[in-house]
Parts: sequence; structure tokens; C-alpha cells
Amino acid sequence: MSKNEEIEDQIEGRNAVIELLESDRDINKIYIQSGEKHGSIYKIIAMAKERKILISQVDKNKINQMAQTENHQGVIAIVPPFSYVEVEDILEEAKKRQEDSFILILDGIEDVHNLGSIIRTAETAGVHGIIIPKRRAALVNSTVAKVSAGAVEHMKIARVNNLNETIKQLKEEGLWICGTDMDTKTYYYDQNLTGSIAIVIGSEGFGMSRLVKENCDFLVKIPMKGKITSLNASVSSGIVIYEAVKQRNKK
Repeated sequence: MSKNEEIEDQIEGRNAVIELLESDRDINKIYIQSGEKHGSIYKIIAMAKERKILISQVDKNKINQMAQTENHQGVIAIVPPFSYVEVEDILEEAKKRQEDSFILILDGIEDVHNLGSIIRTAETAGVHGIIIPKRRAALVNSTVAKVSAGAVEHMKIARVNNLNETIKQLKEEGLWICGTDMDTKTYYYDQNLTGSIAIVIGSEGFGMSRLVKENCDFLVKIPMKGKITSLNASVSSGIVIYEAVKQRNKK
């Protein structure tokens, strides 16, 4: 494998590639399965030609070998690695929109499908950015991009060495830190989620780490009425994020 191939990533699926083409992200090349010329493929080809991006037609076996996901839909875009931002860039995004900061912190989300789903929900809800740790956490890759339906191209994501130091930084910037935890007494809909806020979602198996939990200003939980006492991390994040959206819209 060449040095260039080692640093390249790929985005798969028609919607994800269309979102990629509509973003400002660089694209090295687009592979399209031979014979795929109907529907949204026409749009992808036209957009790629307009941006002067190289298009290569390959047979079904070749594109299946290249694919990192099962549902590539006959389209793979080769791109430079995902460009992470700094926490300051996320705070600046809120200022640019003239809105109170609305940030999501993911404490150890390791499943790429969960990460992709969370990014999609966060982007549709108007979250300004997502913060993830550099260790023991999923990174943005082709699967994340596919599951997010291209939302990753419109979301600022920062990777940090220490979540607790980042939380302290956010507090200094005037943000309240809201953690999600099953052992607290306050339900998410009873908590004020307006103003500048960062919502923390813990890992799928263990929730938030002890120090992160201790550094939160307050904790909320989602009521559980059945025999199963936990939700998928992407579902939990969606519930709390949209409660914040509802409250902020009423403000």
C-alpha cells in the first residue's frame, strides 16, 4: 500500500456522496459501478464534473472489493482523512449563528453506527459541534459517514486529549454541562436545557466515566418503564437533544 493510500478515506452510498459533493471537502476521485446510470447517479456525475473531480467506472466485483460497507449503492468517493476542528471552532460557530452554544460531548462512544446516528440527529437539531476523546472512542470513517446520511460533512467535530479539561474550558466560556445518568433523580424534561449548554452522552456499556460525571453541573435521566433498563446511546442522545431544542424554541 502506498503512502497516499494509507492516508486516504472513502465515503460510500449515494446520499452520503451527494452531501459530500455539496460540502467544501476535497474529493480525490469517485468510483461508480459500471452500468449504474439511473436516478441519483446522474446527479452525482453532473456534480462531480462541475467540480472537475475524476470519475472512474469500475465493474461490480471491483467496487464490492473496495467497499467498507455493505450498502455502497454503486458509489465510492475517495477523500482525504476527515478534518477535525478545535473546540474554539465550535464555540465560534455558535457566535457566528448568534445563538447560545449547543454542544454534544460523547464520552467513549465506540460503535461507529451509534456515532453516525448521533451525528445525523445532532446536525438536524442544530447542534453547533460534537466533542469526542482521542482514545477509546469511534473515529469518523466511511461507515460513520454512511450512517449519518452525509450529516458528518456539515458537523464540526473536535477530538480532545482530556474530556475533563475540555469540560472545564467550556465552563469558563459560560456553558452548563448536562450529563445523562440512570442513577439521578431528575428527568430530562424537568431540567432547564436552555442557554449555553453541553450535553454529555456516556458509552454504550458503562455510561459516563466517574470524573466526567463529577464535573457535570447537573444530571438527567430518561424514564424507563419496561424490563429493559437502558437505551441505545444514539436513541438516548436524540431524546435529550430534542428536549433541548423544544425548550430553546420556546425561549
